[in-house]
Amino acid sequence: MSTVQRKAPSVVDIATSDKNFSTLVSALQAADLVDTLKGKGPFTVFAPTNAAFENLPENTLEDLMKPENKSQLQNLLKNHVCQGRRMAKDVANQSSISSMGGEHFLIQTNGEQVQIGDATIKQTNLEAENGIVHAIDRVLR
Repeated sequence: MSTVQRKAPSVVDIATSDKNFSTLVSALQAADLVDTLKGKGPFTVFAPTNAAFENLPENTLEDLMKPENKSQLQNLLKNHVCQGRRMAKDVANQSSISSMGGEHFLIQTNGEQVQIGDATIKQTNLEAENGIVHAIDRVLR
């Protein structure tokens, strides 16, 4: 008998269920973006791993997490979200992508490796009801 794999309800649920995204989840909470990303979508999220956040310059994340810097944190996080449901093959076939933060990132493909801006996509096609999550190794700025 085969089992049916259920999709996570939202892109936030994917991030919440994976300890490698705990810093991203904390940032989404501090930026009050959790409810937005639990919304209808569809969204494509390029989700920085905890290691990606650790690569930021010293004290950058701590400063962004302060309540007085909430709008800056929101803008940074919106750079990781695009409208629409874009599977890895769709992303790889584009030359650039526009984020909900208003930034445009170049996409480069080298064999199986796909880069968005200076980040490399490390895990692809984590599906939710309201979108897709791709794990990346750098924070898009």
